[in-house]
Amino acid sequence: MNFYMKVEKNLRIIGRLDKADFTEFALEDIDIKMDTGAYTSSIHCHNIREVKYKSGRSVLKFNLLDPSHPDYSNRLYTAKNYEITTVKSSTGHTEIRYVITTEIILFGISYDIELTLSDRSVMKYPILIGRKLLLNNFVVDVSETYLSFKTKHHTTDEHSHTFPEVQALLHSKTG
Repeated sequence: MNFYMKVEKNLRIIGRLDKADFTEFALEDIDIKMDTGAYTSSIHCHNIREVKYKSGRSVLKFNLLDPSHPDYSNRLYTAKNYEITTVKSSTGHTEIRYVITTEIILFGISYDIELTLSDRSVMKYPILIGRKLLLNNFVVDVSETYLSFKTKHHTTDEHSHTFPEVQALLHSKTG
């Protein structure tokens, strides 16, 4: 029964890897990796600091990506609205991270996304997409890659369907 409820939600299939746009940061076609083991999404940042003004107001300042990344701009970003959260890694290590809310564009659709700011310099992909964004929006097909990117650039393959369309195809072949 739960399976059919998911079909009715019209979830889109996304592969294990893709490229996305973050218009607020002027990042286009940036590499992302789906991580169904992570609840929150994260983006690689460095030079993260909270600046407190005499008025009592605080802002968060940070640089995105590494200087070695092709999209690195050395731009210092400022977030007025942010939170602090505790994140537990897969190894059980707990750390405090800042969280910002921004917009990600996948398949030409804008989604609000919460990103924790973290040092991912030793990781291959600068952005991980966690379950909080995936839930109720996507089904991850680990055998696929770059489905949103292919859609954006008008290249498709036989697997770039929404979840209900795939189910209809499967039922028509078995019935």
